[in-house]
Order: sequence, then C-alpha cells, then structure tokens
Amino acid sequence: MLSSSLRFPSRLLSQLKLHRALGSVPAPAYNDFEDEPLEFPSNDRSNGVRVNDHDVEGNGNPAVRRIYNIFLKECAVSKRLAQGRIVHGQVTKSLFRCDLVMNNTLLNMYAKCGSLEDARKVFDQMPQLDFVTWTTLISGYSQHGRPRDALLLFNQMLRHGFCPNEFTLSSVVKAAAAEPRGCCGHQLHCFCLKCGFDLNVHVGSSLLDLYTRYGLMDDAQLVFDALENRNDVSWNALIAGYARRCDTEKALELFQRMLREGFRPSHFSYSSLFGTCSSTGFLEQGKWVHAYMIKSGEKLVAFAGNTLIDMYAKSGSIHDARKIFDRLAKRDVVSWNSLLTAYAQHGFGKEAVCLFEEMRRAGIPPNEISFLSVLTACSHSGLLDEGWHYFQLMKKDGIIPEASHYVTIVDLLGRAGALDRALRFIREMPIEPTAAIWKALLNACRMHKNTELGAYAAEHVFELDPDDPGPHVILYNIYASGGRWNDAARVRKKMKEFGVKKEPACSWVEIENAIHMFVANDECHPQREEIGRKWEEIYAKIKEIGYVPDTSHVVVHVDQQEREVNLQYHSEKIALAFALLNTPPESTIHIKKNIRVCGDCHSAIKLASKVVEREIIVRDTNRFHHFRDGSCSCRDYW
Repeated sequence: MLSSSLRFPSRLLSQLKLHRALGSVPAPAYNDFEDEPLEFPSNDRSNGVRVNDHDVEGNGNPAVRRIYNIFLKECAVSKRLAQGRIVHGQVTKSLFRCDLVMNNTLLNMYAKCGSLEDARKVFDQMPQLDFVTWTTLISGYSQHGRPRDALLLFNQMLRHGFCPNEFTLSSVVKAAAAEPRGCCGHQLHCFCLKCGFDLNVHVGSSLLDLYTRYGLMDDAQLVFDALENRNDVSWNALIAGYARRCDTEKALELFQRMLREGFRPSHFSYSSLFGTCSSTGFLEQGKWVHAYMIKSGEKLVAFAGNTLIDMYAKSGSIHDARKIFDRLAKRDVVSWNSLLTAYAQHGFGKEAVCLFEEMRRAGIPPNEISFLSVLTACSHSGLLDEGWHYFQLMKKDGIIPEASHYVTIVDLLGRAGALDRALRFIREMPIEPTAAIWKALLNACRMHKNTELGAYAAEHVFELDPDDPGPHVILYNIYASGGRWNDAARVRKKMKEFGVKKEPACSWVEIENAIHMFVANDECHPQREEIGRKWEEIYAKIKEIGYVPDTSHVVVHVDQQEREVNLQYHSEKIALAFALLNTPPESTIHIKKNIRVCGDCHSAIKLASKVVEREIIVRDTNRFHHFRDGSCSCRDYW
C-alpha cells in the first residue's frame, strides 16, 4: 500500500469515483509487479478510495489515465520505486499499456528513480516513440553516471530521424562533460550552433560545465558572454570552473559581479570558493565570502561546510574549524573526516582520538580516510599505543589498509624511535613497500641520527623513485650532521650527476593582502635593515632564556662561529622579524614555509613566542606548529 504522504486533490478523487460509478471490467490475476491494491488518500485525511485492478482496467477512461500519470510523477519526484512498480503492474493490465504518454511517464519514473535497466525495458517494449521518449532515457543515463550510454542513445535518436530539443542537448552535453577530455565537446557545441540552441540558457549552462571540466576556460568564458539570458546555474558553473582551476581572483571577481546583477549563489558556488581560497591562500577573501553567506541567511549544509572546515583549518584557525563543524545541521562522513584531517595537520592528536570515538558513537562508520587521519594525528603527537590500536581496529572493521596507511604506521613507529620495529614492520607487510614507505623510515633515521639504517632506507628510495630530490637531501643532511663529510660529498656528487637539485627554502607572510617572501640571508627586501635589527633584538632576548644554536642543522663544512652565523638568518626567522615589525601587537603571526622547518628555527621561534608574547603559527610541508608562551603544539615531536 502506498504511503499516506502521497496525497492528491479531491477533484481527482471525484473523477475516480465517477469512473467507479460507470462500472468496470473484472480484473485478471495480478502480475509480477503488483500484489496489493493502491490507495489514493484525500487531502482532508478522510477515508481513502481504494482502487483495484477491476476498477481501472477496462474502458480506458481518460480520468483514470490522468490519475495514473500524476501518481507516477509523484513516485518519480519522491523516488518511490516500489510504489511506481505497483502502478506499472496495473498499467500493463489496462488499455493504457500501449499509450505513448503513459509509457513516457513510466519511463520518466524509472529514470528519475535511477532504475535504468527497468527504464530501458520500457523503452525497448514501447510500440511508439517520440522525442520525449528519447530525451527522457538520455537524461536518465546522463544523470545517473552512464554518460557513454547517453551519447550512444543520442546517436541512435538522430539515426531514427528525431530532432532534439534544448533539454535533449543539455543532457547530452552534460554526458559529454563526464567523459574523458576531448571526447566530443566541440562537435556537440557545433551541433548546438546548427540547431540554434547555443544561446539557450539550459544548453549554454551545460556547455559551460563541459568546458570548465575540460579546463578550457577561454571557451567557457566565450559561451558565458554570448548567453542572452543567464541564470543561477550558468553563473555558478563558471565560478566553479575558475575555482577548479585555482584562478581564485577570477572566481571572486565573478562572484561579486554575480551578486551585483542580482543572482543567488548556490551551495556549490560557496563550496567552490571556499575550496579555492583554501588552496591558494586567499583566506581573508574566503572569510569575507563566509560572512556574506551568513548575512544572506544561507543555511550551512554539509556540502559547503566541509570545505569551510578545511579553509579555516588551513588558515591556522583550528578553533574556527571546530565551530563550523559544531554548527552543521547534518554531518556526513566527509564532515567528520574534514575535522579529523584538520586535527592531524595541526598535531592535535588527543582531540583527533576523541573526535574519532565521538564519530563511532554517533553511528557514522569510519572509512579509510577516517582511519588515515586518526593514524596521522597519532603519529604527529607521539601516541604510539593509540595509533597501533586504530590500525588493528581498521583491519577488524574489514577495511583493507592501503599504502598510505602503512606509510603512517612506519612514520608512527619511526618518530617514537622504534626503528628496528619499523623495519620489521616493512619487511612483514603484505604489500610491496613503496618509495613513500621507505622515505618515512629515512625521515625517522634523520630525526634519530641513525646513519646506517638511513643509508639503507635511502637506497630503496633511490631505486623506486630516482627523480625525487628529497631523499638525496635528507641523506646528505644525515651524513653532514654526523660529521661524515666524505659521504656527504659523495651524495652531493651523485645529485649533480643525475641532475637532482635541492628546492631552495623560502618562507612568506601575508600582510594586508600582500605576500612577502624571504629566502635565507635575504638582502632584497626594502626593510632589510629594520628586519636585521629586529631579529638581533629577538636573538639577544632568547639567548638570555636559554637558546643555544643547534649547529648540527648547518650542512656546510665550516667552523663553529660561522655555523652559528649561518643559522641566524634562515628564511622563517627573517619572516618572523618582518611580521613583528608590521603587525599589531598581540595579533597572531602566520608564517608559511615550502619545506620542513629546521630544528634550530623551531627552537628559536618557540622561545621567541615567549619573549614577544605572541602566538606564532608556522605551516610547513609536514604540519602546523602553534607556538605560544615558549612551547609548540607538536610537543617537539615532528
């Protein structure tokens, strides 16, 4: 019996009662589709009228056909496939089984419900087809992940002499957008031009989506500019395209233009903008978009909220990321994973463990990304027992660990100093060790100054990924910090022979929407003299409270005094001095670095946060470091 939530106007019930009064032909036996009568409840919640086969089969009354059509459309809208099949069963025993409109409605119901095999059966059994028939099935294929079938059916439609309309072409172009680049996009665009639909807003929006997915933004912009009437979909498609290409400035410019012209952003637009602002560092602009979203009264749904969590986390504001998570009306597994990943990046291991347990209590099954995030958080926080527990739990839950999970466990063991155990784990794992797995062990050897095992791990990395300069640099640093200069020179020579170059270290800060970048011993900045004096002032203060330069991080063969001088003007220290000169007192300082922050700079900035009484957040390639009052969120474990 159909749900009472599907209600129909009383005038339709009156028509049905009239048909009953006229009489009907007795019904044959039920077929495979149906095993109970239908009920059409009235709007006033009075007793519903029950309609059996014998009520509707016989004379093809148009009123009954109309009821069938409306009922099937309701099933399509509400995705009630089982009830739709019941109606189909009764239609097959009626005089409407060969009716074109009725079959198109059945086809639409199955397509909208995603039952494409049933839709195809209806299509193949139809004695008569029109362009609506073809368009309905093409749209079903396009909307439910079968673009190739949609394109093949479109070709058949043309061969049978049917002319597509704007809705057909819109669905076909969407299908082409889901196919590999260069499939048939330009040919379809030309076809739309010949048919005169290229300026139609529905076709144009689909063409926009196609070109933006292909990364052909010039073509997308031409289509957009040519549209006579734009709608929300066309604006949002172009914004998403620029965001996908990380052209944040253009995406934001288009967003503001969209608002000026009175169009409404979709949650998809907000999500795209938050994502591109996060990826490209336009965090203040991302916060402005969020503020506009709040002001306009938009409800924060998981789709946009998840990217917003990521944006705030990457801006260093983990507390704001948590606030967004807490305000989500409905959370999906991506929401939980977004915050878990944020905690992992910021080294908040205990918070990640608590969130993971909260996720399980909420009945959200963790997936492979959830486990990877909590394992990474445990690794970055030195939670060896907890990390090992979750790795075992992952296997108990039936999730097969991937290479990335094994990398994290090697990193977890290596950071904890269990290098022999990490090596044994690599040798016993059921998959072939990847370069990333051996690199995790190599990094651990650098951290714990295990030269022999480091060289062993490095050889495996060189064999699996000879073009990666990182392992060569790490091995060179291991030898140099241990005073093995001949071995270090041999590695350097090998790097030159293979054309391997070390990436120059640089750090940058954003002040009033301007990026200021620095390299070691930077002499190019207009404020270089003030920066130098400021760092010397900080250097003197941190030495008073215990700072001792760690010259093991100097990887050139020079005397002790020269080593100390070499350390003092690393890029992150210069960036810190510049930020202290150009930001308000007590404000948080944000510094980014393109490689891992060195141990000496870590110690210096930790003490600097105490003497300047400021929070300093440094984001390197590994993680975030929150320096405050002489300590770091990583607990010196990175």
